[in-house]
Amino acid sequence: MPTHVLIVDDHSDVQEALRILLKGEGYSTERADSPAAALAALTARRPDLVLMDLNFRADTTSGREGMELLARVQALDPLLPVVVMTGFGSIELAVEAMRRGARDFVQKPWHNARLLAIIRTQVELSAALRRSHRLEAENALLRGEGIPTLIAESPAMQAFLSLLHKVAPSDANVLITGENGTGKSLAARVLHASSNRADQPFLTLNAGGLAEGVLESELFGHVKGAFTDAKTARSGRFELADGGTLFLDEIANAPRALQARLLRVLETGEFERVGSSTTLKTDVRLLSATHSDLDAEVQAGRFRQDLRFRINTIELRLPPLRDRPEDVAPLARHFLARHAQRYRKPLPTLDEAAVRSLEGHAWPGNVRELDHAIERAVLLATGSLIRPGDLMLGPPAPPSAPSELSLEEAEGLCIRKALARHGNATAAAAALGLSRSAMYRKLQKLGIGR
Repeated sequence: MPTHVLIVDDHSDVQEALRILLKGEGYSTERADSPAAALAALTARRPDLVLMDLNFRADTTSGREGMELLARVQALDPLLPVVVMTGFGSIELAVEAMRRGARDFVQKPWHNARLLAIIRTQVELSAALRRSHRLEAENALLRGEGIPTLIAESPAMQAFLSLLHKVAPSDANVLITGENGTGKSLAARVLHASSNRADQPFLTLNAGGLAEGVLESELFGHVKGAFTDAKTARSGRFELADGGTLFLDEIANAPRALQARLLRVLETGEFERVGSSTTLKTDVRLLSATHSDLDAEVQAGRFRQDLRFRINTIELRLPPLRDRPEDVAPLARHFLARHAQRYRKPLPTLDEAAVRSLEGHAWPGNVRELDHAIERAVLLATGSLIRPGDLMLGPPAPPSAPSELSLEEAEGLCIRKALARHGNATAAAAALGLSRSAMYRKLQKLGIGR
């Protein structure tokens, strides 16, 4: 395919002159006469290079619109080369554009030979950079770097991982189900990192944690003035994730009124920003997650049946921790190493009684509860061993009321124990891996007398 150049200028004669010049060198071109038209063109088809003016009708001298467009192009694709065009006497503006990410500049009227040389050089450099990034991503995958850890020694998790790795290379939409705390977001990251889109964006959004209007803007973006607080235009997740993966957590809680727009973008790849009539296109793989029973949500009329079929080409169900007892001890040791490093403490070990206590617990909060329990134990343990008392699990709790301290309560208890053991704040701070000033700040915050 010929190299494709997007020409952005509000003067039709400039556009035509550039089109004729580039056509003679074997380039294909597309033209846009405004930043909005340029962004629409970029979404519909990604060019190999953008050749753009810095001044448009709405602002003819400062370059403000051009700088804003440059920033948007950089956000969409940091490797896409942008060459800016400036009028005579605007060198300072061109230099500022290059400081903000433009690759080069030309002055109007341009010299054909210089302009063609710049375009050829920047296209070749961009292609080399993209090849380098792809190789780095592929090598990282081969080395196992960048792929999150899913601990799976139990038969239940081995079956889950086997299915995950079968579907990961495809572009199929995947629905990840399971109880709260089972690791659905981690599974989504593993899916992306194991896919052919691993070197492309991975964006996440909780579909149940935002008001309908905010969620719509976060997903599809908005134009300036679309609503009261829309002081500038903004790209949404579907636009920013183009070529990559979008993970929508708590998909069952998406407002019914918004589900039709979700269905459309999944079926056609088309959407409009809030407040805009310009149709944009995106190529996104959707991963969704929920702990709800979607069939029940459909029956209750809260979730569209057609959307349910669209989001779960494949369903991956994460088993609860109580059904994978073989994973409890390996997970606990994984969290132990992570939290010991986080709190700058020597790596303790779990004594046998602590392991039995962990394996005998019901884990109503699943892997998330285990993570919190180990973090608390790292904070509370005073020696090189973690014992059952440090875990503070107590008797198994019902799912509606898991027994655990808040992190602040655990931190306060840990500091009080260190003060009692060492007798003064300085020695206690050293034992906890804190600086003296950090220790006094925590004492003040927690209301602990020195």
